[in-house]
Amino acid sequence: MIVGSCRSGNTVRIQTFLERNGYPYRCLDTDVDHDARAAMETFHADADSLPIVVLNGVRVLTQPTNHDLAEALGITERLNSSHAYDVVIVGAGPSGLAAAVYAASEGLNTLVIEAVGPGGQAGTSSRIENYLGFPMGISGQDLARRAQIQAQKFGARFAVAEAARRLDCTCYPFGVHLEGGNVVFGRSVVVETGARYRRLDIPESQRFERKGIHYAATSIEAQLCEGTEAVVVGGGNSAGQAAIFLSAKARHVHLLVRGDGLSDAMSDYLVGRIMQSPRITLHTRSEITSLAGEGYLSSVRWGQPGKEESEHMISNLFLMIGAVPNTDWLDGCVELDDRGFILTGYDHDGAPNGSPYATSVPGIFAVGDVRAKSVKRVASSVGEGSVVVHSIHGWLASNPVSRETADRSVAFEDASGNSL
Repeated sequence: MIVGSCRSGNTVRIQTFLERNGYPYRCLDTDVDHDARAAMETFHADADSLPIVVLNGVRVLTQPTNHDLAEALGITERLNSSHAYDVVIVGAGPSGLAAAVYAASEGLNTLVIEAVGPGGQAGTSSRIENYLGFPMGISGQDLARRAQIQAQKFGARFAVAEAARRLDCTCYPFGVHLEGGNVVFGRSVVVETGARYRRLDIPESQRFERKGIHYAATSIEAQLCEGTEAVVVGGGNSAGQAAIFLSAKARHVHLLVRGDGLSDAMSDYLVGRIMQSPRITLHTRSEITSLAGEGYLSSVRWGQPGKEESEHMISNLFLMIGAVPNTDWLDGCVELDDRGFILTGYDHDGAPNGSPYATSVPGIFAVGDVRAKSVKRVASSVGEGSVVVHSIHGWLASNPVSRETADRSVAFEDASGNSL
């Protein structure tokens, strides 16, 4: 059970973590639920300690981190820093999950590192209708859950609520340093850390992060929009899916794009539904100009550059305005393009390296949205994740180190602090 304000960023974070990991919960909203006050008294919680999470009606976690929750619920892997995995997959988006399924099913000792929960950016999609084999559509979260179960069935292990902080490519096996201080080692590494949506380039936006500004449209955010108006900014498929999904709960959805229309970046079936919906209004050549609110977002102003602007009393703004790669943690190990995406297919000298997913460092691969020039589609990501395993087999075969020898090397590395 969660007790806290549903408008609080921390409450939303906890709900998101539990949902992404398929863990059932009940949430008592202190803003509207009378039972929440009684719960606070029962568990001796004041306003400053919220949100709290109550486990089995007894144990109380005060403002827990994702790592605290994972440990308390037992849904993460106990990491062994003296063991070298055949492959360490950093990120559990569609391509990372596919890589885990195929690597584990083919006998590779596989570990998946994931900061929040399976699914990545695709996990926030309310319904994916153009994925092969699901004519009625499937939510990104359901697709991710099925893939995780499938990977675990074959023996893949998942370390949830563990974010990668640094990649050490000067030692072998490679070392992935985690934010909690742990280090895991892999004879090969697959980088699948994806990309995140850009922030608004206006001064007030930082103040409303997790206080009205959202980067995903799931059932959690949809509840916040019930009976009110909402704004979605972006012209791609994610923005279109969000607008359609939110329109089922919100009184009205405003979809803002800078261009003249939607067809350039959005699938035709989404464009058709948006144009036919009486609860969605498309605003072309428009952009957000200012935000306002006390504590939480309460009004949004937008318009066409150089023309008249309009202000709307709206407290939920969804931003899906282009991607920034999650590559800061790579610490200069692999070659990146001028936008920060990982270059693949060539070594440090620019010569072909034999695999479209191999980075400039042999044994380190990149798949999915984090890879430069990748196709930003779920089906494409799944394909990359499955195919990269062939390249991993080739690398491991050309570097025949037994798991026992690799483990001894790791133990020596840990004891001496020297790279091998």
